[in-house]
Amino acid sequence: MKPGLLEVMRMNRICRMVLATCLGSFILVIFYFQIMRRSPFGVDICCRKGSRSPLQELYNPTQLELSNTAVLHQMRRDQVTDTCRANSAVSRKRRVLTPNDLKHLVVDEDHELIYCYVPKVACTNWKRLMMVLTGRGKYSDPMEIPANEAHVSANLKTLNQYSIPEINHRLKSYMKFLFVREPFERLVSAYRNKFTQKYNTSFHKRYGTKIIRRQRKNATQEALRKGDDVKFEEFVAYLIDPHTQREEPFNEHWQTVYSLCHPCHIHYDLVGKYETLEEDSNYVLQLAGVGSYLKFPTYAKSTRTTDEMTTEFFQNISSEHQTQLYEVYKLDFLMFNYSVPSYLKLE
Repeated sequence: MKPGLLEVMRMNRICRMVLATCLGSFILVIFYFQIMRRSPFGVDICCRKGSRSPLQELYNPTQLELSNTAVLHQMRRDQVTDTCRANSAVSRKRRVLTPNDLKHLVVDEDHELIYCYVPKVACTNWKRLMMVLTGRGKYSDPMEIPANEAHVSANLKTLNQYSIPEINHRLKSYMKFLFVREPFERLVSAYRNKFTQKYNTSFHKRYGTKIIRRQRKNATQEALRKGDDVKFEEFVAYLIDPHTQREEPFNEHWQTVYSLCHPCHIHYDLVGKYETLEEDSNYVLQLAGVGSYLKFPTYAKSTRTTDEMTTEFFQNISSEHQTQLYEVYKLDFLMFNYSVPSYLKLE
């Protein structure tokens, strides 16, 4: 008996459904292997999210060693809070932050992180890590990212790009962290990088010429034109000159951490230190759920500015200027628990 028309149509429909199911399964398999190829660990770094957020991991650690580390970071948070409270007359001069105040806060939505970058405190490598975490780049190894590409603003999203409700939500629910450094060591590092390297012509023109014009008597026309031989003593005199910040804010490379990251207005969950950079950085990555396959890059320390170098640079600074400079960076010293350097001759 020949099958009826309805039965033929039904069989055709079943065949089409089977074919579609097989095709869909094949596509899913292909998609799975594409995902597996994104990192050598079989995990998509940019989009991985654990069952617990970084904040939950930080404030409710599940392992003893995390708990011990958490105690250290609680002490650092308390130090910031206590300093803000003790210096409330200074720290609360500005009660409301503007979007422009948030341009240093880099956002990673996938891992619910906010990182306030501070120049001269390993910010190039941390920007590289944030590019890997956010997937804003074609790299899975942070050290494959050229340094200049890490500083392209379009490669990372900052908090000032969000609406006010979105800003408030992220400040409340994301883990916020920053890295700090002994203030005068950071300052000497900025000076060495921006004023003693011949390739930094933009800084020489922008700041060097201004510093020489204001601080050097009988400056040559060449020095006034090039601005490429600023002395550290002249740089310090420029920083403590009241006219400097009345004209414009400090450049980010020598601006205070207090002014860059606003720790008296924004509660940072983790304060990392340059002195324990790798340990603190890997702790952040562990809290973010990526610590098993993403580590903070290590690099040669031969060019780093050290405490010994900093001591040498300050030998020719008068005690009066040392005292005035300390006052500029005093909150950073107190807030992040850095002692007054032994080489200072404060008045």
